[in-house]
Amino acid sequence: MSQALDIDGVLVQWGDRLFYPGNRVVKIRPQPTLGDGGMHQRADAIRKRIEATVVKRAPQVMVKVTGGGRGMLAIAAHFRYISKNGRLDIETEHGDTVRGKSAVHELGEDWRYGGSLIGDEGYRREAFNIMLSMPRGTDPLIVQRAAREFAQTELADHKYVMVLHDHQANPHVHISVRAESMSGRRLNPRKADLQRWRETFAEKLRGYGVEAEATRQATRGRNVSHPELWQLKADEAGRLRKVRPSTASGDKVRTSRAEALKGWLHIGRALAGSPDARDVKLAGSIAVFIREASSSWNVQKTAHEVVRGPQRLGPAVDSQIRR
Repeated sequence: MSQALDIDGVLVQWGDRLFYPGNRVVKIRPQPTLGDGGMHQRADAIRKRIEATVVKRAPQVMVKVTGGGRGMLAIAAHFRYISKNGRLDIETEHGDTVRGKSAVHELGEDWRYGGSLIGDEGYRREAFNIMLSMPRGTDPLIVQRAAREFAQTELADHKYVMVLHDHQANPHVHISVRAESMSGRRLNPRKADLQRWRETFAEKLRGYGVEAEATRQATRGRNVSHPELWQLKADEAGRLRKVRPSTASGDKVRTSRAEALKGWLHIGRALAGSPDARDVKLAGSIAVFIREASSSWNVQKTAHEVVRGPQRLGPAVDSQIRR
């Protein structure tokens, strides 16, 4: 029992750092407290996240801010774009569904006067355009339901509209949200907020039985930087200046990757020493995952020192990998 508790403790300590960093505010399934069996429940939740990441390689959700209007001309134009000029259903924050050119126009007028007046053009962003997407093969209606629940959780007290696009390869939902809330507070999403939004969307999808993850790039050993929409357009027009990343930013990324690797190593060693064969098998998958991701983490020296072959996680793990 003591050994099992020790393993669960390591999983909770390092798993929280890997999968639930920063300002996690997923409100539908709060984690159990550590008492009264809560430690074991939380450790099992971490095991499921590990399996989804290193064994199943579950699809990663995409939540992206694609832009936003600084006035009603731009906001109304986006309404027309996402609704295909009124041909697709638009759902409002109240759950009402509208369609047609006149309905799109009425929505714009409602936004114009539904709070501080939004002029035709302005100097500040009055709306944010968000896209929630899943890979090809995901049921579009489930994506729509999950997006609806996401908006109800994360965008409460704001006016928003959403439209499902299922005519392209990957089903996705466009959401346009008014920056000013009903109470006068303004939305200003940052990087940490986007990660929380990804967590919320993934959690909603899993509630419908869809394998979905929102794991950070550092945790899954990835190093991909997707340009923003404005950057793509500026580049096409020849107006994008090439800016070198700052040294401080590079140091932060390297630190994040090194911490992620450390977390995987601690978890792998704990599981490798477990009397449960399923834990040992999972440790073997982690060892393979570390070897594959170490080059992306760009910390080969650390990986080589601690994972000189999977045997550093234990002989039982080594045998699992050789099968």
